[in-house]
Amino acid sequence: MSTAPRRKTIVRTQTWNRTWLVFSAILLCQAHSYAQSGPQPPCGMEPVPTYPALDDSAAVKSWSRSVVGSDWRPPECTGWTATGFTTLVTTVARFPHTSGVDGLLRHFGAISELAGMRYWSTTHKQWKTLIVDAHALSGLQTNQRRDDFTPDEMREGKVLYFEQVDNLSGKGIYAMHILVASADRIVIEVENVSTMHFLFVTVSPPGEMQSIYFLDRESENVWRYYAMMRIGKNANQTMTGNESSAINRAVAFYRSQVGIPTDQEPPAAR
Repeated sequence: MSTAPRRKTIVRTQTWNRTWLVFSAILLCQAHSYAQSGPQPPCGMEPVPTYPALDDSAAVKSWSRSVVGSDWRPPECTGWTATGFTTLVTTVARFPHTSGVDGLLRHFGAISELAGMRYWSTTHKQWKTLIVDAHALSGLQTNQRRDDFTPDEMREGKVLYFEQVDNLSGKGIYAMHILVASADRIVIEVENVSTMHFLFVTVSPPGEMQSIYFLDRESENVWRYYAMMRIGKNANQTMTGNESSAINRAVAFYRSQVGIPTDQEPPAAR
């Protein structure tokens, strides 16, 4: 082979190699982008979304299936096994807190104090009552009412039950799983264990309404808050579709848990 044809062959080979490297890099970047497109709780890696500054309001995001995929798979550390969702909302914040882990557990255990929780209704354009009634249970039956849970009862590994009536999903029994309860970290997962009915209509089978809360101590008097709320694919469509309402409900729970008036102006979404 003459020198000229050999040189052309080498140039074509080098050009192809460079093109392949660029194409591979694009694919890797796209794969990384897809992997980061959904929510990521603080489980051994940086959370998505990231925490706002201490003086900022909670950052609330409603996730779209067109972004994360219709068969979105929850992060393993949530313990959730069902894929997909109809509603998925994250709430991320930093907040001041001076009474330690027992004070935070007391907020979570004070089930009766959920009654009367208010949120901004984007439909009615006013503050409305979200939780009509709530009480702790000693078991899975509605007639087993008891006093609120104490911090001593909310030990790691415990499963506690409560009943709640809200203005959308109606009455239901929930299980509260205490996954972590240490001096610097709290992880609590909540899901409905009864079929939810509202006005004689089934709105959610068991396990379709799930929330998980990660609270991590950042410093002596500052904590980080990461919550994720999911409504599954088998829930009634009356439970879904209003993104602003889902955001305001998530903010109401955040405010309740960290000691902020739930109807404090301004609402997260008008």
